[in-house]
Amino acid sequence: MKIIVWDIDDVLNDLTKEWFTSFSLDINITCSLKFEDLKENPPHNLLGITEEFYIKSLDKFRKEQGHKLKPLMETLSWFERKGDRYFHIALTATPFFYVPLSAEWLFNNYGKWFNSFNFVPSKREGDGYRYRFSTKLSLIKLFRNIDAFIDDNESNIEDVSTIGVKTFLFPRPWNKSQYSSVNEFFEDLDRFLAY
Repeated sequence: MKIIVWDIDDVLNDLTKEWFTSFSLDINITCSLKFEDLKENPPHNLLGITEEFYIKSLDKFRKEQGHKLKPLMETLSWFERKGDRYFHIALTATPFFYVPLSAEWLFNNYGKWFNSFNFVPSKREGDGYRYRFSTKLSLIKLFRNIDAFIDDNESNIEDVSTIGVKTFLFPRPWNKSQYSSVNEFFEDLDRFLAY
């Protein structure tokens, strides 16, 4: 059985899109940018805010709305059709305070397919937690026989590709994914998994 490692935020759900919509409403600004215009992640420079303000806003959204995030429709549809064929591992980068909520969200929405939840820290000031693994690559090296790694972060994709794991860059406005749509992404993933 093939083993797939999945990022959670912005692959299994629409965290950044939902945050962006909430952010625009929350601070009551008229923002000319659309989600598709977020060519950087984090997007604080595009929005004319500090990185600290962005992180606080995102963390507030996670605390207040994270449990309400809907699964990404195309991803959930793929799991409903083909998820039972593979062994799935979640590997997310998230602040320590959100780890229990992220795991709960995963198992509430994709629990019938995922066998494992793992995280590396998105460090926050004063969290006081001692992390054994600081990057996705450092943690993924513990797993054996990983067939595919899926993430929306180009840096994570580049790191993991150095150890011979087949990587797939999930299409988002802030990355240079080769796929023009999520459906095209899943078509390519299916071709790879068929071999």
